[in-house]
Amino acid sequence: MPIPDDVTGDEIDKDVRQELQSLPKGLAEEVSRNLVMVARLIDEDPEGAYAYSRIALRLASRVAAVREAAGFAAYANQKFSEALAEFRAARRMTGSVELWPVMADCERGLGRPEKALEMAGAPEVQKLDKASQVEMRLVAAGARRDMDQLDAAIVTLQSPELASNSVQPWSARLRYAYADALLAAGREGEAREWFAKAVESDKDGSTDASDRLAEMDGVEFVDAFAEDEDDEDGEGAQVTVSEEAGTRVPADDDDAADDVDDVELADVATDDVDDDIDGGDLQDDVDDEGDDLDDEDGDDSTGDAPVRPRS
Repeated sequence: MPIPDDVTGDEIDKDVRQELQSLPKGLAEEVSRNLVMVARLIDEDPEGAYAYSRIALRLASRVAAVREAAGFAAYANQKFSEALAEFRAARRMTGSVELWPVMADCERGLGRPEKALEMAGAPEVQKLDKASQVEMRLVAAGARRDMDQLDAAIVTLQSPELASNSVQPWSARLRYAYADALLAAGREGEAREWFAKAVESDKDGSTDASDRLAEMDGVEFVDAFAEDEDDEDGEGAQVTVSEEAGTRVPADDDDAADDVDDVELADVATDDVDDDIDGGDLQDDVDDEGDDLDDEDGDDSTGDAPVRPRS
């Protein structure tokens, strides 16, 4: 596949570049350029990213960064069996646990939420950094919802990270997931509070929290530059937004976080998690935690974890 002339391969992460040093110089450059294309396209053109990842994989299948990129490209295309196989290969090569949450989400995508919960209670989770532990919590909550355990999903998301007033990279998605679960449970008042908090922390517009909040408030958004803009008042309030700026509704309840009970991440895999769950050690409750996770793959469906390959 053609690669734009402005892509040199030097754009890749220094750690990936170091991995590619094991290859001949010309081959390393070709692989790196394909990896850059994977990272460029994965959000806007996942099929294109997948095609470039297959080229890189054909050229350098023994490089962990290539296997990881191929996994994320497959994941973005909902090819969860293939993604899981690539992530497992990358993990075997590096010994790192950083891919654990997305591997668990692949299990969800394959229709195996119980396996995802088993992974949420595995010792590997304790080795994850804070951001990855939050990601693991999101996956575990999603698995609970897959199993129609909505109350357990809500409890799973309750954590110090959720209750904190500080804004971290994961704050918007965590608050959004909590609000969405509350809304699904019919707790509309609480859901509105947390959608508002998600909007407050979503500086990059990574969620549609503002739209969800507006929908709950009966607000209709209209294109300011629409040719047939209607200036007459409608039944609901109207908010005009431009391409340069949107309307954000801030949270009006600063005490909402005070109502969230902390739940240890290790607890999310227990079978009896409920609204009154107390913190504890999940490891005593997870059966066969040492089972081989490399069992057979099923049919692909849908997952929720973000796609962020290294490049």
